[in-house]
Amino acid sequence: MIFIADSAKAKIEELKASSQVTNDHFIRVSVVSGGCSGLSYKMDFDDEGRENDQVFEDKGIKIVTDLKSFLYLFNSTLEFSGGLEGKGFHFVNPNATRECGCGESFAV
Repeated sequence: MIFIADSAKAKIEELKASSQVTNDHFIRVSVVSGGCSGLSYKMDFDDEGRENDQVFEDKGIKIVTDLKSFLYLFNSTLEFSGGLEGKGFHFVNPNATRECGCGESFAV
């Protein structure tokens, strides 16, 4: 399962309302090579399913990821912070053994 914090849900709903994203769109999350710790998160709106997609829904938000990325994201929570220490989406990932200082990449 991939979870959505209330802060992330509110921001996703705000982004959907202010863009041309329809109710058919969902959040696609993937893990890609890159960043100073080796792996980075990639997230965007999408409306097309793919073979081997893993589909989750939490708090009314649909999240889709590929099977390989799900192995890294299992039991993670998507959060949103608008505070002084940074603004944006980030994952609280129990599978990460280390994260870079800026929180943009991680290692397992």
